[in-house]
Amino acid sequence: MALPRGALMEVLRQSTEGLKLRSNVVRVFVSSTFTDMSSERKALLDKAYPELQIFCQSLGLAFEALLGNRYGHRPIPRVLPGKQFEVLLSKLPQDQVGLLHQWFRKDNNAIPPVYVLQPITTLLPHYNDLRPQSGPLQDDSVISWRYTEARLLQLLRTAAVQAEEDGDISAEQKHQFFKSVAEHEIEEGLRTPDGDESEPSAVVFVRELPHLRKKDGPKRLAQYTDVTADGLLDTEAQDLLSGLKSRLYAASPGILNLHCVELCKGAIEPSRKEHAQYLESLCEQLVSQTKACIARRVGAGSPMEAGAGRMNGAGGGDARQREGEEDRGWLLQELSHHMALSAGKCLGVFRGREGLLGKICLAMWEHTNARHMPLVVHGLPGVGKTTLLCKLAQEMRGLLDPRAVVVLRLLGTSAESSDLDRVLQSVCFQICSVFSLPPPTPITAHTREDLVRFFHGLLAEVSERGDTLLLILDSLDQLSPATQGQKLHWLPKDIPPNVHLVVSTDTGSPVLANLRRTVEVLGNFFEVEPLSCDQGREIMDAYMREAQRSLTPEQCEVVLRSFQLSGNPLHLKLLLDMARRWASYTPVTDLALSSSAQEVMSQLLQALEERHGKKLVGAALGYIVSARGSLSEAELRDILSLDDNVLSEVYQYWLPPNHSLIRLPPLLWVRLRHDLGELLVEGQANGIRVLDFHHKLLTETVQERYQRSEQQADRHRVMAEYFLGSWSQGRFKAVLLPPLTTTLDADRKVPRQPLWFAKGVANVKKLQELPYHLLHAGLWEELCQEVIGSSEWLYCKTLTCGVASVIEDLTLCTELMDCPETQLIRDTFILLKPTLDFLDGQMDRSLFYTEVLARLHSFAEMYPSLIGRLCCQCHDWLSCCPDPILVPKCTFLQPPGGALKTTLAGFHKGVTALDVCPEKGLLLAGSEDGKVIAWDLNDLEVIQTLVGHTAKVLSVRVIDSGAHCLSLAADGTLRRWSLLSGRQLYCTQEAVSINSSPSTTHIHVSEERALVFTHSGGQVSSTVQGRQSQWTLRQTVTELPVCATFLHASDDERILLAGCERTLVLFHRESDYVQSFLNLHHEDTVLCACVSSDSRVVVSGSEDQRIRVWSITTGNLLDSFLGMDAPVTTLALYEGTVVSASSSAYYLKLWQLPSPNDPQQKPKGCIPAGCPQVALTKDGDMVYYVRNIGQKEVITWNCHTGSSADTMAVSAEVCCLELAQRKKLLFCGLKTGTVLIYPLAFPKETLCIPPPEALPMVRCMAIGSQEKHMAVAYEDSVCLFEITARDSFPSVEGPSARFALSLLHSPVSSMALLPDCRLLYGTACGEVTMYDFKSASAATLDGHRSRVTCVTASNWGTHALVGSEDAVQRLWGLTPLVLDHTMEYKGFWFEGVLCAAFSESDKYVFTGSQDRTIKVWDVASGSLLFVQYVYAPVTKMLTYRNGFVAISQLGYVIKEGFRCPDDVSLEYNPLRNVKAQYRVTSREKSADSPHSVITEIPEYNPAQFNFMALMLKTKPSHSCQLL
Repeated sequence: MALPRGALMEVLRQSTEGLKLRSNVVRVFVSSTFTDMSSERKALLDKAYPELQIFCQSLGLAFEALLGNRYGHRPIPRVLPGKQFEVLLSKLPQDQVGLLHQWFRKDNNAIPPVYVLQPITTLLPHYNDLRPQSGPLQDDSVISWRYTEARLLQLLRTAAVQAEEDGDISAEQKHQFFKSVAEHEIEEGLRTPDGDESEPSAVVFVRELPHLRKKDGPKRLAQYTDVTADGLLDTEAQDLLSGLKSRLYAASPGILNLHCVELCKGAIEPSRKEHAQYLESLCEQLVSQTKACIARRVGAGSPMEAGAGRMNGAGGGDARQREGEEDRGWLLQELSHHMALSAGKCLGVFRGREGLLGKICLAMWEHTNARHMPLVVHGLPGVGKTTLLCKLAQEMRGLLDPRAVVVLRLLGTSAESSDLDRVLQSVCFQICSVFSLPPPTPITAHTREDLVRFFHGLLAEVSERGDTLLLILDSLDQLSPATQGQKLHWLPKDIPPNVHLVVSTDTGSPVLANLRRTVEVLGNFFEVEPLSCDQGREIMDAYMREAQRSLTPEQCEVVLRSFQLSGNPLHLKLLLDMARRWASYTPVTDLALSSSAQEVMSQLLQALEERHGKKLVGAALGYIVSARGSLSEAELRDILSLDDNVLSEVYQYWLPPNHSLIRLPPLLWVRLRHDLGELLVEGQANGIRVLDFHHKLLTETVQERYQRSEQQADRHRVMAEYFLGSWSQGRFKAVLLPPLTTTLDADRKVPRQPLWFAKGVANVKKLQELPYHLLHAGLWEELCQEVIGSSEWLYCKTLTCGVASVIEDLTLCTELMDCPETQLIRDTFILLKPTLDFLDGQMDRSLFYTEVLARLHSFAEMYPSLIGRLCCQCHDWLSCCPDPILVPKCTFLQPPGGALKTTLAGFHKGVTALDVCPEKGLLLAGSEDGKVIAWDLNDLEVIQTLVGHTAKVLSVRVIDSGAHCLSLAADGTLRRWSLLSGRQLYCTQEAVSINSSPSTTHIHVSEERALVFTHSGGQVSSTVQGRQSQWTLRQTVTELPVCATFLHASDDERILLAGCERTLVLFHRESDYVQSFLNLHHEDTVLCACVSSDSRVVVSGSEDQRIRVWSITTGNLLDSFLGMDAPVTTLALYEGTVVSASSSAYYLKLWQLPSPNDPQQKPKGCIPAGCPQVALTKDGDMVYYVRNIGQKEVITWNCHTGSSADTMAVSAEVCCLELAQRKKLLFCGLKTGTVLIYPLAFPKETLCIPPPEALPMVRCMAIGSQEKHMAVAYEDSVCLFEITARDSFPSVEGPSARFALSLLHSPVSSMALLPDCRLLYGTACGEVTMYDFKSASAATLDGHRSRVTCVTASNWGTHALVGSEDAVQRLWGLTPLVLDHTMEYKGFWFEGVLCAAFSESDKYVFTGSQDRTIKVWDVASGSLLFVQYVYAPVTKMLTYRNGFVAISQLGYVIKEGFRCPDDVSLEYNPLRNVKAQYRVTSREKSADSPHSVITEIPEYNPAQFNFMALMLKTKPSHSCQLL
């Protein structure tokens, strides 16, 4: 049930007025007497509770009462009101009141006074002494107490009866002395939550034994009915039981279940059929009615419902439809948590901070209309910062504008509030919801940098609207270090008007040090100081009044004397929590109070150990602090039941009642939980109520007291076994109990821990906790098997918790364990992160497994135990996928361990300027959109986003050791910024000419003189704190021997780099001249370069999108990186890292320089990126390529060895490469018109097809599928050759046929030769023609709007695919020649088909496209079956077995198999992993071919127009020659 709009807005505004929060914990409490219901209890524990435990993932309180024929124990009331007790005394003779005075003492500290029953051990000290040597004394004490208890009850009941007759007490008051524990429990259980009678939360089962008679004997009577001490039937108890049943029948008929059972031999025997049926019926009724009860509570509306919905919807097909409701659900749950904590803080006593609160309010008021910096509240731990900020939030709601919104986060009090990303998401969603602003997009919400920018922009937008916002972030130091939140890069330092930001942290924490560096106004810091003794006395008096307690003067002095030593409010609170339990008769000499909060906590823990046992207390608190997140009560009880040390302490004097089932008795935990009081608080984690400590000081105390190294390892092991489910589902765990000499195998009744509870419902707690505990328990094999090496685990956690949490787990493993495999898997997920973030959790399982397998396949053989197993799991799943799927057979995506480290994004346009501060590890970048961003290169975190320029940034410079920076833009302004606060310090107008270019504009800083020089167009401007002067540059001019497009100098200015078209020239610079010493040649225009700090390496970027690393010493090319996907226009170097940027790309990329000691991992099937001409064998084992345009050699690459196998020299530039697979002939078409043929079986031989007369360039070549013929397209003609053999030696004869191309004919761009000597070809202008060499006829087919890039014939010659640079591809039937399908595909950015291959059966066609995808199409229907993103265009593709082999522009060989079920599901969407659309237009099968046939092409000889050819004295032969 959704919240009303008004109530929803109150929650979003975090108003705590009338706040009523409902628990989402399902507690099933069973009330019954013990002995007569033992069979029922055992049946419920075995059958009913496990099913309920799985079901209970929602809100509710379930109470079950099992009422039989026993009324149960009737105890003495522990506390009696003073006046009532004195009335009772007056009704008794004076000689009988002595016993009551002996056991009841008056406590005057209670208001009003009460009489308290003294602990049994006060007068009978050996009552609880279970040591064997104290046996007789303990037996005497037990007997004495039984007599004393009976006598006390008799006196009290006699007095109560008389008092009721005299009218001094009511009947209800009298009944308190007769009531049994069972009746009291049933009364409490039937009390409906929140007083809502429409939502019963109880189920009552009444069992009657109709034939139980007195003659059945005292033993049977004692088990199933109430008997007196002498063994007779207790008629009084039976009458009370009858009255209770009558009231239940009358008041709760709808929840009451009646069962009549006959005993067999005086007992209920589960082995008997009728008794088994009874117990089965009991369990079924209990489960069904409890589920209905819980479902009603969930239907009433709860935060948990939304949380469960969010978890259920993860990855589901309808998740997008519920997106708004889900976001609101988890947000409301988180807000409710903070509201409840804040309300609790404000309800307490608030004294001594009124002055400080007033100062903060005054500072906020003064900052209302001006830009300002955050307000910082700090103080020692426990000094009251959180209470102060909660009070501030409460007070400001009344003081601010009525429309003002207060956003409060008590950081670290829940899992959501400990994670920086979740905090920012919740704050942004709350602000957007309450101000009706558009929320962040899913991509923004899941990308830290974008989310921080959105957060900052949101504050500015609220300010511009004139709305008022107060944002309070308490305990910044409690943010998880794993999320880098404590470095405060994300925190706004320049707050706009009408927006207020108040934060707090501990004094002495690193967070405060960071705040002092970035918040430069000292008046914005407010220290919460210790309280004075008078303030402590005032708080004590108010606290006691609120608790309806008081202290004796002596007790007050003891408390104040201890508090005065610290002045800490937390210390005082702990003292008062202890003091409120003191009775007026508690002697002062017994009150030894400590002088600090931490010592008091130790004192409290010591008292708990004495009362509950050291091992139980230590384990309970130790498990809470050992958890990675938090534990629920149910989880903690289960874990304690698995701890053999705890069970040994619990059962040290007696054995458990059931030897086959051993657990921690629930009552022991309830007592401990009660005594812990407010030290243990409830929080929220993943929609579940969890336990946490009240204060971090208690966490530190517990760690110091109970977390020795060996204890930690044992606890992590137990928790690992729990989350593994090692002892669930009836698996017995052995334990050695002190009373026994042998181990006892018993069921611990802990729940199973599946990875998935149901479809789409993941076990979030297991995902979060298990890796942490396996690692810290040293269970490395289990960690590898269950987590790191489990594809299902990695997928589930990525989908449920996000890829960042997987990276966090793997990073933790790499830090604690020396395992290169884990590092590789971690790096794989870092490479995966941008893709998965882009998909925003809507990740298809097949995409995940494909990405992992295609990156790690090459490492499987090297690391078989971990990566090999992981790859096998991915392959097995893909091989059994029910949908069409491509299964990787090799590594073809960017593998881990390569040069690319990461990609930094944040701009909307290209990057125009870079600078690095090595001292602080800062990267500064400016862009076309006028934005400047600073990154911390150590953490790869955005430090500041600087907005102010209105045109592209020309130059940036980090100054003052990273404290400030300068930016110069085409708007003519020079701006100085603080990198600590993000504030603009000054702006100089007209520092350079408007619309200057980056290549002619520079900044130089003279920090000694505090001068900034800017140079543009021969003019130099100097700036001193914003004051500017100009003059014309006068200098000695040294002419360079080359024409340079850019210049760059090394740090020491001894080496000068000059870009001269395709050459980078290096100069030595002396005082008055420069001298070149090295020329580095490139394949395209050099755009930028930089030199390492040691002047040993130079890095260049060029127009061909490639980054090259050169040795200055030798001039050798050390490495090259391709992957920028744009011309590289800016470079920077930082400690072995290359930063590259482009004015055409909105991102930066970081690359690792090659190191001989740490070679980069590259797949063996990877050739250099960007090779212009490539051919490969059908199995993908060998690749033949030309390295660069104009290079006169063909290199052979062996993919098995990952090395070059041979180099074949050619006489001219290679224009195209083709390979006859079966005959093993490599054809190289040259720019001169020559075709060189390399028989691969005869490495030393080379064949040659001489060029035609006109020496035209070879445009393309095509080899028939049977390899009997080949066609060569020149600029002026197309020739057909025959591939034969002479004496087992290959030969090429011809040309056997030829047709000429007119001058107006566009060059042939792609073609395919059919088995019947028909040639299908396309041109650069989009024409498509079918030419028949046998009949010399041609048919013109439907053309394309752009260059034809792909013409591929099927293996059996029945179909052909024609694709072009536009979005259209056509599938033609060849017998007869008809157009079967027109397939149009619009991708996210690029379009156009580059290559294609048909499957062996011609059933499918695979295409590689410019949009970096591989697509699979059905030949019969033309429908799209599958789309796979491969991060680079695929340039060559061949049929291979049940799939294809291809090569990408990045140089990766791709081998994949295709699986397609016979019946594809109607719900299957081939575009589920990409953002695109497609359309298929198919012909009617009965339609005739619409294409006309041209029978003759006029003979045309282009040589007559070639004057160079006319000058030749002899015509070159077209026959193949052996070279």
